[in-house]
Formats: sequence, structure tokens, C-alpha cells
Amino acid sequence: MEFRPIARRVLEERYLRRDPDGKVVETPEELFHRVARGVAAAEARYGGTEAVARQTRDFFEAMASLKFLPNSPTLMNADLPNGQLAACFVIPVPDDMAGIMEAVKAMALIHQTGGGTGFSFTRLRPKGDQVRSTGRVASGPLGFMRIFDTTTEVVKQGGRRRGANMGILRVDHPDILEFIKAKADGGILTNFNLSVAVTDEFMRKVEQGEDYPLINPRTGQEWGRLNAREVFDTICRYALETGDPGIIFLDAIERANPTPELGRLEVTNPCGEQPLLPYESCNLGSINLARLVKNGDLDWDELDRLVRLGVTFLDDCIDQSHFPLAQITAITRANRKIGLGVMGLADMFIQLGLAYDSPEALELAERLMARIQAQAVAQSEALARMRGPFPNFYISRYHQEGRPPRRNATVTTVAPTGTQRNGCLGCWLPVG
Repeated sequence: MEFRPIARRVLEERYLRRDPDGKVVETPEELFHRVARGVAAAEARYGGTEAVARQTRDFFEAMASLKFLPNSPTLMNADLPNGQLAACFVIPVPDDMAGIMEAVKAMALIHQTGGGTGFSFTRLRPKGDQVRSTGRVASGPLGFMRIFDTTTEVVKQGGRRRGANMGILRVDHPDILEFIKAKADGGILTNFNLSVAVTDEFMRKVEQGEDYPLINPRTGQEWGRLNAREVFDTICRYALETGDPGIIFLDAIERANPTPELGRLEVTNPCGEQPLLPYESCNLGSINLARLVKNGDLDWDELDRLVRLGVTFLDDCIDQSHFPLAQITAITRANRKIGLGVMGLADMFIQLGLAYDSPEALELAERLMARIQAQAVAQSEALARMRGPFPNFYISRYHQEGRPPRRNATVTTVAPTGTQRNGCLGCWLPVG
């Protein structure tokens, strides 16, 4: 297999196995064989040795042709002892010192295996609030976020890349203005993406220019008031100047929560594409659309095949992953969330002769993603018939709405697919 020099460099730095002396001892072809073999081993539970052999061959072909690729932890860790294959994790942060330090520890263990972590710091009492156990005052969410940030700085993911975090704070937290401006001085929280969690009611107040209350999460009492439109303008200003914060729409993602009885969705993974419950994880993979143009058109039959293959691959990853915490194992296997997405969209448009911003490109993108979603759900339902639905299906929204059993609580997401080196390899190798 031939790769451009920069692609070969990233492969060697991040994905190819090394001996104890640091020498690369694996070729790209051997990497894909290892991943295919390690993931397909899950098929022994469902179809025996013939299924393992068939899926090993099909998984390898899809990856070696660069038509489908999984997230980085799968490429790094599949078929290795105690290999952890998921990319996205959410860890809860309670308002007590022991719980906060447990969250830091969980983050470090996840980063060590190549995963990224998301946190909501909304439950932490505001800066200046009392701490009865010591008689002192609290340092607030930003103070504790620096502990997470420093820990991330010194723990490389799998020894190959720096960790990544998402930090979220509700817009009604008393420290929200400090949070919005956190990166203004530079050099602060460099291992975090930041997002302000807003509600439909807050956005209504933005439109009306009304004030809203700040709530102390320790007491549930009002701490002060701010003007919603002024806060929103401040978010926009600092997002423009520093790149952070973004916004997460709590009510919108909750409306799509497949398992509301298990709790509200409040946090996403570091890049924001995957809302998860506390301790949940998710496996990601991408279909390379640039490889599917045939005779001047998109090969729809091959797309359908790759969707079915990708859903099966990612479901197998859940069985083959060794998670660092028992809580992660329990809820991940109870909901079996996966995120199949795409890469190479712009390259596909170029090959088809379509301008990226043309009505024809928009229509094709909508048709494409609708097809992927429908095929992914159909494959998850097929897996449910063969393997059983995800254990929490019968308390899920799908069951309540009378939909057929499915294997996975979520099936699709569009994750970023560039490496952390300037995004230069997005057309062939996702990070997740």
C-alpha cells in the first residue's frame, strides 16, 4: 500500500505498532489485518468461525481500499491485549472534592487509551461560595478545570497524541461570564473545547432582550441576574476572537434522546458531535465518499453495502473493547451507541463536477445522508433480530413509539475526520 509522505508519517507516529525500542514493526497492510482480525473476532458469538473469517475479509477490504475507516483508538488498539476501541466518553463531575478527583482519574485513564472526554462543570458551586468542610470559599468551575487541563497536558493518548476535552457550563451558572471569556488571555485551558449550554427559554429571552436568573447549583437559589441578549452577544464576541465558546442546545438534544428514562443529555464528546449520558462511550467510523464515485455518479449500491458493513463493524467494536471503568462498560453495552458518518464530501463533489455551495450539491447531500440514516437503522434492526436489541431498548423512546427493536441506541453521527496535524489527511484517515 502506497501513501503520500505526510500520510506515511502520521501512520508511523500514531498507528503502526512499535517494538520496545520504538522501532516501527508493522506495515499499513498489517495494521488493517490486525484491526479486521481483532474486531471480527466478535462474530464468534453470533455466527461461529465462518462468520469470523467472512467479516475479517470484508472488514480488511473496506479499510485497505480506504472506503471505510474507524476512529483512532480502534486503529491503535484493536487486537492488542486490553485494547480500548471507543473514541467518545462523557464523565460526570459532582460537587465534591473526592468526586472531582475521581473524574480526573477517569479522564487520565481514558486519554491513555486514545479516547476523548466531555464534562459538564455546571454542578460545581460558584467561585466565592462557601465550603463548609474547610470554612473557606470555593474556587469555582474554572479553578477545577485547570486541574483537568494540566493532567491532560502530561498524559498522552496511548503515548501517541495529546488528549482532548469538552468543557460545558450552563448559561445560568453564576460563573458563566468568566467561563465565556476563559481563553481571552491565551494559554488557558488549551486542551479544552468550551461550550455554553443554553435552553429554549434562554433563547426566547435573547430574542426579547429580557433578563434571566443565575442559579447557585449548590443551593438552587438565585445568585444574580443577567441580560440574555448581552450574554449571547458576549458569547458571539469571544467565539469570534478566540474560537470558544460554542453553544450546546440542551432542549434540542434532549428531544432526540433515545433513552430519556436514563437521564438527560447534558454533555458531548470533545468535538461536539455525540451527546452522551454519564459514563457512556461511542465508537465512530466514516465512509469515504471520495472513493465511491463511479462513471461520473455515486455508486449507491456500494454505499448501501458499506453502511451495512460499517454498522456491523462498529457494533462488533463494542464487544471487543476493554473499557477502563466498570461504569463505562455497563452503560455502553446497555445502550450500544455507535456513530457512522462520512468523509470526503468535498472531494466527491469535485469528482461529480458540483460546486460545494450549489443547490445540486445541497440536494445530493440531503439525499445521501437520508439514505445513510435509513440504511443504518435497517442494519441495526437486522442485527437486533440476529443478536438481540440493545438491553435498554424496552425503556427507550423507540419502543414507546412502536418502532421495531434495534441493536444500537444511536447509529449515525458526522465526526471530524482530519488529524490533529492541520487536518491534512481528512480524505483518508479519521481521528474521531
